[in-house]
Amino acid sequence: MNGNLSIIMKNINVTILFLFLSALFTTCVAQKNNASFKNLNSTIIQDFNEADSQYRLMMKEVPAGRFPKTFEHDSLETSGPGWWCSGFYPGSLLYIFEATKDSSLYYEALRKLNDLKQEQYNKTTHDLGFMMYCSFGNAYKIDSAEQYKSILINSAKSLATRFNPLVGCIKSWDSKPGDFLVIIDNMMNLELLFWATKATGDSSFYKIAVTHANTTMKNHFRPDYSSYHVVNYNPVTGAVQEKRTAQGAADSSAWARGQAWGLYGFTVMYRETKDKKYLEQANHIADFILNNPNLPKDKIPYWDFDAPNIPHALRDASAAAIIASALLELSKYNKAKSESYIKVATRIIRNLSSPEYKAAVGTNGGFLLKHSVGSLPGHSEVDVPLTYADYYFFEAMKRYRELEKNKSTDLK
Repeated sequence: MNGNLSIIMKNINVTILFLFLSALFTTCVAQKNNASFKNLNSTIIQDFNEADSQYRLMMKEVPAGRFPKTFEHDSLETSGPGWWCSGFYPGSLLYIFEATKDSSLYYEALRKLNDLKQEQYNKTTHDLGFMMYCSFGNAYKIDSAEQYKSILINSAKSLATRFNPLVGCIKSWDSKPGDFLVIIDNMMNLELLFWATKATGDSSFYKIAVTHANTTMKNHFRPDYSSYHVVNYNPVTGAVQEKRTAQGAADSSAWARGQAWGLYGFTVMYRETKDKKYLEQANHIADFILNNPNLPKDKIPYWDFDAPNIPHALRDASAAAIIASALLELSKYNKAKSESYIKVATRIIRNLSSPEYKAAVGTNGGFLLKHSVGSLPGHSEVDVPLTYADYYFFEAMKRYRELEKNKSTDLK
């Protein structure tokens, strides 16, 4: 009897020890993860403070009625409000303002929104999501003014005019009559349409977004879930006439920013519809990117995953920033891969925050990030700062801080 009691007591002691060690391990991991969040959060605070300084420098150089594009040959290049990137500057100012509370940036954003508002009636571009939702959409989240709401609704109406029900897509680029060109980038403009349905109750915007996404999913992607850049449809029959690139290394290559647009776009599709086929698509695209043998260890992709001169090919910070932002949102929808997605996004943010990619204050024309590639085949904006690289970097850091806040709350 005493022997049995001794064995029982030993088993109890072992069990208690096991439970204690398990609890200790769980606590240590939680504290380590929390410390990691806080450590990167300090870097992000510094990044936003430096961005504040940079954009206060930039705003002094941007002419009235103009919008920054890049800084090249020691000169700030700007555009008019009709350029597809026009919304990123006021959108970036608003992201920085939210982080630093610098009212001078907020008022600069308002001035630029006033220059941009005329584009709500622009029916010649598919980029109204970029132009108007990244600007007025962010402004509306801060101040739900009726003026902003009206401008966004009109922008969605203008974008919807480019939808062809026979093709099942929104036209990207105008071309000769027999062409109907759709680029993967167009997935980024659908968020505006979803917003418009929620704001107005008009489901036609929602239906256009879903139809466009379904057609894109069917025709833009290869079996490995990499995407073509451009698909040319017959505008009368809807048949695919051609699949090619405009900014990638080859028609068959995986242009890095194109893959990023797809990842981000289908993540938004799942958020707005809760249709699991879009979540699966986003996860497949993420797998293609993250498991690609040509993805560098620092997770800042080459400008094309199939660039001919890898490992000496140029990197694209803009693609990295978009991927990081998309992965942070996607991590909320996929519990199995959540940690791995956050880990990659964290590495991207850390590396973009390093001197290799982040400019010193007072340099780079006021842009925060260096080393992006606009169109290498077009010899345009090659290895320079780009306004959308900064924008999506700011968005990624904002999303990370929101995740960090939620994680900290969960650990309490």
